[in-house]
Amino acid sequence: MRSTEAAVLLIGLGVAAHPAWGQPASPYAGSDACGACHEDIAGAFAKSPHHLLETDKKRGSAGHACESCHGPGQKHAESADATAIRNPAKLTAAATDRVCLSCHLNQPTHVGRLQSSHAKDGVACTTCHKVHDGGGDGLVVRVAAGINQQCSGCHLEVWAQFQRPNHHRLPEEAMSCVDCHNPHGSIRPKMTRTFSANEPGCFTCHGDKRGPFAFEHGPMRFDGCGSCHEPHGSANPRMLTRQSVQYVCLECHASLPASNRTGTIGVVPPAFHDLRSPVFQNCTVCHQKIHGSHVDRNLLK
Repeated sequence: MRSTEAAVLLIGLGVAAHPAWGQPASPYAGSDACGACHEDIAGAFAKSPHHLLETDKKRGSAGHACESCHGPGQKHAESADATAIRNPAKLTAAATDRVCLSCHLNQPTHVGRLQSSHAKDGVACTTCHKVHDGGGDGLVVRVAAGINQQCSGCHLEVWAQFQRPNHHRLPEEAMSCVDCHNPHGSIRPKMTRTFSANEPGCFTCHGDKRGPFAFEHGPMRFDGCGSCHEPHGSANPRMLTRQSVQYVCLECHASLPASNRTGTIGVVPPAFHDLRSPVFQNCTVCHQKIHGSHVDRNLLK
């Protein structure tokens, strides 16, 4: 038998080629070689969405899906040296992200990953995603309780805000953090989700406050809902930033420096609001459409 025929026969049997046969040896060990030692991981990986790499030839990793993330593993298989293989879990966050983004870059759900706060703060993809886990919520947690538990593992101070008397219903598992935040990044501050292109994600649920209104309330347009409300939780009714409606309003509509000869204590004279009177101590009794009005510039109706 000629040497070339022997090489073809050995390659057909799965034996790596030798440089002496005129063909360079493959740097890949193959998924079967990985599974021989890492049996538990290989079993879980077979149930993972990432197992598509093993079967889809279009992605260029058929037969060596493990090495699409860990890099060529022939030297590691021969020597069992941990330093001869790439372990994304032990890389820096930026290096780990580069491995993941080699496939996931420019996908709609990850469009802002490179600009997100998680990326800037050194939080790698593998911090939230368990790549080898298969089935259920292993790779991506989808149940509200699981999502909230995962996020609160780092954001303890935010989770504490949800324990206040008035809060969005995350502790009751009726909502999750990702209902309002996009963990992969957003064009809005604090990675908040958007509604209808570039409006605050609050309008996804509170659509009646959206407008457009003929007479807008300035903070709604320029500062957003957070100018009056605590988004996570508050000790005040309606999750307001102050304990009373009038104190929220007076942060903007205060007694500005001017000569006041009317004897009232309120906004810019000659306003008739006298805050000493109970009649004027709840602004929304008269100004009912504080989010915006279609018919009245003073937001009375």
